[in-house]
Amino acid sequence: MSFPAEGTRELTTAEDTQAFAEELGRTLQAGDVVILDGPLGAGKTTFTQGLARGLQVKGRVTSPTFVIAREHRSTVGGPTLIHLDAYRLLGEGSSGDPLGELDALDLDTELADAVVVAEWGGGLVEQIAERYLLVQFDRETAVLRDPDSEARIITWRWVDAA
Repeated sequence: MSFPAEGTRELTTAEDTQAFAEELGRTLQAGDVVILDGPLGAGKTTFTQGLARGLQVKGRVTSPTFVIAREHRSTVGGPTLIHLDAYRLLGEGSSGDPLGELDALDLDTELADAVVVAEWGGGLVEQIAERYLLVQFDRETAVLRDPDSEARIITWRWVDAA
């Protein structure tokens, strides 16, 4: 199954965002890393819920803010989804060593055997992956056009970290 390596879509509702992410999730493979970049309330967790459906993993996907990382095992023998809050991982009290911080989480899954989705992932993922998918969320443009809008513009592209 193919998915465009880069693009932009305007998604009107949370359901549209999840459906788009589900389509993307069906194409992700073990070792893939996804950075979700956007302001608070932009739809990063909603997007991850769709990715989880596409990956066919167990468990309710919620914001990892208070636990820093959650693991969701596959129901079909595919990769585990590791959903993490990189802002908290690299925030106050951090050692400044992202690999050490990830290791300290004592995840049961090796990163190479999982799809890693990092909310607020900039600054972390560049150091743990040679290639990653950058997904940026823009809520401001749609709201400027229509203050009642729930739309978000999502832009994505694969980035070579090297």
